[in-house]
Amino acid sequence: MAVKFWDKRPETETAPKKPKSVAREWGDAILFAVVAATLIRWATFEAYTIPTPSMENSLLVGDYLFVSKLHYGPRTPQTPLQVPLTHQTIWGTNIPSYSDAIQLTSHRLPGFSEVKRNDVVVFNVPFEKQHPADLRTNYIKRCIGIPGDQIEVRQAQAYINGKPATNPPHLQTSYSLYTDAPVRPEIFREQGIVEYDAANGVPMPGYAGDTVFYSPVHMTTEAADFLRKQPFVKRLVEQRLPAGVPDPAVFPNSVDFPAAAPLSATTRPWNADNYGPLQIPKEGQTVQISPENAGIYFKIIGQYEHVPGISWQNGTIYQNGQALTSYTFKQDYYFMMGDNRHNSQDSRFWGFVPADHIVGKAVLIWLSVDPNAPSFFSKIRWSRLFHLID
Repeated sequence: MAVKFWDKRPETETAPKKPKSVAREWGDAILFAVVAATLIRWATFEAYTIPTPSMENSLLVGDYLFVSKLHYGPRTPQTPLQVPLTHQTIWGTNIPSYSDAIQLTSHRLPGFSEVKRNDVVVFNVPFEKQHPADLRTNYIKRCIGIPGDQIEVRQAQAYINGKPATNPPHLQTSYSLYTDAPVRPEIFREQGIVEYDAANGVPMPGYAGDTVFYSPVHMTTEAADFLRKQPFVKRLVEQRLPAGVPDPAVFPNSVDFPAAAPLSATTRPWNADNYGPLQIPKEGQTVQISPENAGIYFKIIGQYEHVPGISWQNGTIYQNGQALTSYTFKQDYYFMMGDNRHNSQDSRFWGFVPADHIVGKAVLIWLSVDPNAPSFFSKIRWSRLFHLID
């Protein structure tokens, strides 16, 4: 019997694919865009804005920044259950955008560099307890000290390891200004002097007899030098806290900012202008714990490194009912300060920034909008567009 094994099988007919609906096309496009934007935001660059004057006059309120995650390396998510492209709440509401039912250990992928002194750094502020670490409010400050450094402030000048730190070119401090007549707003604006609590951004005058005074006025050294030369200026006095006068609000006199208690067993004669010396903890470093220094390490051990059974008793650190006598740090820490030195809530008040709270390096101002501009056409600060951050 002959068999025809070479004959072609009849081709199977398939029904033509049904074209996607317009809604399906849009849905796929939106899903792709969200996934792509989430990955870019997580691993490369993210846009931020400056809401407060703590970094003036280096960064201004209304500056829009790109922050690089590539420099220090992106962090793996700690809180995976989150609405994409949100931070703490869903846009325009107070509804939480995340669930902390699942918390993962955060790791950092390799980056281009380590955090260096004088880098302008975005980080999750460590003192917030109501959010997971990776969803705490983003702050931006200048890194003054890196792990292992000894930080000190003498008469408002920062010192690192006993040597004067390099001051940023637009550093601001506060002054009391006394004049014989109100100062024209244009003079303040030309010198970059802004009071954001005032409706028009211009410092408000006070009066004492025939003297007009403004206090505090936040300005750069260059602006202060200019004003001292003006004939209408009677006096210009830099505001500095005297050495040896303790401020109970500074770290570590205040052990657990922003809570008023506990207080350190040792009250240091430190304030914002005369601070330290204080060594910044480093990964692998072992310290001896005593009532004299326990306030420095309490939050690190119990909150940032999540050691179980930690409590504060009798002015020192206890673990499971026993006084803790030594500790070895699990990660690096940093000391951050604002460039507007008398108008910045920073490490002088709430302590060190853990390495796992570092978000990225501020690298570029891509837009700058003046909230106090006198007219619509002067809102954009054109000279700051695409300005590299130093």
